[in-house]
Amino acid sequence: MIKVDRLTKKFGGFTAVNEASLEIAAGSITGLIGPNGAGKTTLFNVIAGVHKPSKGHVYLDGEDITGLEPHALFHKGMLRTFQVAHEFFSLSVRENLMMVPDEQPGEALWDVWFNSAKVRDREEQVRIKANEVIEFLEISHVADELAGNLSGGQKKLLELGRTMMVDAKVVFLDEVGAGVNRTLLNTIGDAIIRLNKERGYTFCVIEHDMDFIDKLCDPVIVMAEGSVLAQGTLDEIKANEQVIEAYLGTGLKNRVAS
Repeated sequence: MIKVDRLTKKFGGFTAVNEASLEIAAGSITGLIGPNGAGKTTLFNVIAGVHKPSKGHVYLDGEDITGLEPHALFHKGMLRTFQVAHEFFSLSVRENLMMVPDEQPGEALWDVWFNSAKVRDREEQVRIKANEVIEFLEISHVADELAGNLSGGQKKLLELGRTMMVDAKVVFLDEVGAGVNRTLLNTIGDAIIRLNKERGYTFCVIEHDMDFIDKLCDPVIVMAEGSVLAQGTLDEIKANEQVIEAYLGTGLKNRVAS
């Protein structure tokens, strides 16, 4: 579904992503791991249109989408979440979800004035969809809570829910586990697996929690110093001497030994 071909991103004299090439298969949950500064989030940002690449190409279902703006990629079914959740803190969980779908007639003053029935009908459709998402994610108990009052894990669930409000093809999740307690992280992981298995979502996940990666991801891609270092199952990555020496170090050696 996603093909990245020799992608490079430079900020002045600093090369954050260096000739990175990878593929994300349709229907997969692909893990992207690497140390801080490896270029993972920058790679996400270039793929998702936040940054223009210095060179290289990105393809979605064979279409060259290099450099397209995030809103254009949204309409093509590519969405992403962020390390720090971007909720509308003064709106409820349900209202946050209802903000997502585009082409809502209530956004047009003409329709508000002269086509109120159309506005009401579309708003009810969006509300029904939001309630379905809330039920799927098992967050009914906070549906009317202001999003700004949620815990970090609940905000990450809300971000995942926002991707469900449209027909997403591929979702990039940037450190979904950061600042999330283990119970909620398991809930998030279960939701991702269900979306993948039941609704055909394709995911690419940046994460430092190897247990979370192990639960969700196959294959796993390793980045270091802006480049793709290795790809395979997590067991293959653990056994890769180049990865162990260049990135994962004694911490993973000890885990493998245990």
